[in-house]
Amino acid sequence: MSTLLLRLAAPMQSWGVSSKFNRRMTNGEPTRSGVIGLLAAALGRERHESLAPFQSLKFGVRIDQPGTIQRDFHMAHGKVGSKDTPWLTHRYYVEDAVFLAALEGEAGFLGALENALQNPVFPLFLGRRSCPPTGPLVLGIREKNLRQALQEEPWQASAWYQRKSAHKEIRTLGIVRDADFEEVSYAVRDVPQSFDPHRRSYAFRNVIREQILLQDVQKEESPEGREGICVPTQHDPMDLLEEYDVSFKSQD
Repeated sequence: MSTLLLRLAAPMQSWGVSSKFNRRMTNGEPTRSGVIGLLAAALGRERHESLAPFQSLKFGVRIDQPGTIQRDFHMAHGKVGSKDTPWLTHRYYVEDAVFLAALEGEAGFLGALENALQNPVFPLFLGRRSCPPTGPLVLGIREKNLRQALQEEPWQASAWYQRKSAHKEIRTLGIVRDADFEEVSYAVRDVPQSFDPHRRSYAFRNVIREQILLQDVQKEESPEGREGICVPTQHDPMDLLEEYDVSFKSQD
């Protein structure tokens, strides 16, 4: 079985499960519904389209850099009768977090998802439109099952956090993944059945939390040297200006 690995990192992320009314909460780690939404956007799927192709995927997340929960205030406006009424909303975000998300499935489908994420039809965001991803998003496909991939992929935390972790004596990383049949688990309602705004629906899945030793995924080389973190590019933003002299001297 093959597993597609994603690095979900951004200044702000938000992964709601039970967000309602004026209080929009966030999970401490990405949800299945949020990541499936990311994949659907990359493929260019409309909200009313079927999500059946995603149902066979197994899903899991490793918490490489937990981040902190932050609360933001928003003033919203809406009409009540003939009056424009404002009200205060509370929206929560995960700040400065890095997660390793894994999707296990058929190799051909994962390849199509990988290509779509690298060439997305719709803009990609981590839970909310105000949270675009930073750094490399796609780490690639591993010829391993989901559990093995999450336990063996090198640590993806930011360089500053890796330096800080030595002083905080961090020894383990948390994993939240789909539970196997025989494992003791608990249920969460984050399996999307429909993203249609008129009839959104979600089902339950059984998940398990476990810990792995940080030393098993920690590399001796510096974080800046990790393969895949620096993406080479031939793009030069000054190319279009080379045929013109735009110096101050030329304008005298």
